[in-house]
Amino acid sequence: MGEPELYPLLHYGTGAAANKGDGPGPRQYGKGPWDVALVAFYTIVLAFTREFISQEILRPLALHYGLKSRGKQARFMEQTYTVLYCLLLGPAGLYVMSRTPVWYFDTRGMYEAFPHKTHEACFKFYYLFQAAYWLHQALVMLLGLEKRRKDFRELVAHHIVTVALIALSYRFHFTYMGIAVYTTHDISDMFLAGSKALNYIDSPMVGPFYGVFVCAWIYLRHYLNLRIIASLFTEFRSVGPYELDWEAEQYKCLLSNVITFVLLAALQALNLFWLYCVLRNGYKFVVYKSRKDDRSEESEGEEVERYGGDVKESLVHFDALPHGNEGNMIKTAGKVNGAPSPRKRDVQ
Repeated sequence: MGEPELYPLLHYGTGAAANKGDGPGPRQYGKGPWDVALVAFYTIVLAFTREFISQEILRPLALHYGLKSRGKQARFMEQTYTVLYCLLLGPAGLYVMSRTPVWYFDTRGMYEAFPHKTHEACFKFYYLFQAAYWLHQALVMLLGLEKRRKDFRELVAHHIVTVALIALSYRFHFTYMGIAVYTTHDISDMFLAGSKALNYIDSPMVGPFYGVFVCAWIYLRHYLNLRIIASLFTEFRSVGPYELDWEAEQYKCLLSNVITFVLLAALQALNLFWLYCVLRNGYKFVVYKSRKDDRSEESEGEEVERYGGDVKESLVHFDALPHGNEGNMIKTAGKVNGAPSPRKRDVQ
């Protein structure tokens, strides 16, 4: 199967291949206005794909695990869809990275032979497909298709920074840095969403999985990303050319250095905010056996489930991290017929 069939709507093939070893390497692809059309097309594709998978696969799965309220079903579907997406795109990102000088998060490769104006078909398609995914996520949030959380402002800031990083890194040829950031966030998102999905179905694996998630989050979103930020001070100027030349599309200069640092530092600050929430939730879970998250909204009506004549204690799980909507624990008591309204109280 040729590249045009394998990667639909991919434009700007150069007709030349990069030399690798003793022979020519894969065909290279440049950048141009039609790349915007590709992103727009796959944004629509992802919207329909998400809806189809959610309704035809994930909703029956939610019912199978006894999630009866539509609110809980929606949140379970959201997290499980994220797991599925990241299970595909996380390894894909590692594969694409392995074909570049950036493997394995080699920051020096981000700056050598700059500017990186052309890429293999798989690299370009992966980068733009990810851009479509994040654009779709931003539209879902801005259009209010998911219930707002208490950290809505942080989420808005996160999406603004993410979309800006994607657009600027692609336009100004910092895509090797971009793929490293993509990959660290995809894999950590997989563990985050997975821990929430397991929590919704009251899986006994939620505790161990949460521990793995915390380790993955710290390593991927903080250790590796802080290494990238550090490289802006240690390698950005010294490795590869360092000058502003618009005709040669050479943008590795003081201005791009400052802009890149500001955006990555803002992203890191948001991730540190969520790390605090992650560790706080973990502490409450270990010490108090509580799954409460004070930052989330709660919806009593959706979470009260009645079995026989008694109202069963209901938990709303730790959703208030970068994916999800609800998070506070509520406890109810009473009878179905003639029962008083459920009462909220803190559980320590």
